[in-house]
Amino acid sequence: MGSSSDAHSRNKCAACYRQFNRMEHLVEHMRASHHSPHEPRCGVCGKHCRSLDALRDHLGFGASLPPKPACATAFAAKGCPLCLAGFSSSGSLRVHSPTCHLSRPPVPSRAMPRVAVGGVVALGCKMVGGGSDGTLDVCGRVCVIAENETIVFENFVRPLLPVTHYRYETTGIRPEYLRDAPTVKTVQRQGEGNLLNGEQPWKIRSSRGAARLLVGHGLEHDLNALGMDYPAYLKRDTAEYPPLVKTSARLMSNSLRFLTQSCLGYEIQTGHQHPYEDCVAAMRLYKRMRAMRHGQPKNGGEGDGCAAVAFPARRQRELERMSPEELLSMSKPDYHCWCLDD
Repeated sequence: MGSSSDAHSRNKCAACYRQFNRMEHLVEHMRASHHSPHEPRCGVCGKHCRSLDALRDHLGFGASLPPKPACATAFAAKGCPLCLAGFSSSGSLRVHSPTCHLSRPPVPSRAMPRVAVGGVVALGCKMVGGGSDGTLDVCGRVCVIAENETIVFENFVRPLLPVTHYRYETTGIRPEYLRDAPTVKTVQRQGEGNLLNGEQPWKIRSSRGAARLLVGHGLEHDLNALGMDYPAYLKRDTAEYPPLVKTSARLMSNSLRFLTQSCLGYEIQTGHQHPYEDCVAAMRLYKRMRAMRHGQPKNGGEGDGCAAVAFPARRQRELERMSPEELLSMSKPDYHCWCLDD
């Protein structure tokens, strides 16, 4: 009995605590799982979770899976339900809560003149309907904000296609708002100017230079609506960032409304929706994820998506002699963690 228990302990993943009958199975698990210090972790037992949704389930705040009772009980008394951080005392939690629970931002009346943009901007669009049945998304309003949440650019957009459904109930857009609005081509040039920040488009394919990071939710959809393209390594999409996706399927994104309510503590997208609110929510989510400290040097842990780099097959025998903790220290994430942007 004792030897069997020791074997299971040795073959237990140091990140997710899953147990395996054979060490070779644990090595294969490490190749496939991409565990790393950048994953969300339980502040009580230290378990790594693939996403914040999975961590919420573990701590009793989710609805997909039953929680771990011991962790849920401990976290309920001294844990923040928004950022999922645990604290040593209820007093520390009370001090932390006001800084974590944010409020819905008021929409500024217009763009600020000569705003200091910085190296990160957020993009948000509101779509109206085109096509014969009004289901084709075409951009009717666009907003770009700086990291300090001031508006860099905001305007209605006159689509190239005829608008057949203005979706007024949610967008608040009327036909007269688009009649004299700038065209998509004009907005495209302004948007590219804000993003490139003086860099040549061909140059940023291999080197960022002065180009800005672009934050948003569903960026590919918004960029397509504006006829724009931007390198993937400069995009920070809250709809695709692994810690923010759904537990059930990694490729399924949570809505921005859900992420804002569960991570920031307030509601958006009620009544007539302004793209500024979406920009601010995406920027706040990005900054919260970027501010997380994972205890790993910035020159390490960059995701390359290739497990063979960390666990090459030629070293199989050597890997099987390592401890679970040593295997975890070698593992790399399969995505770029935003904490590395600082």
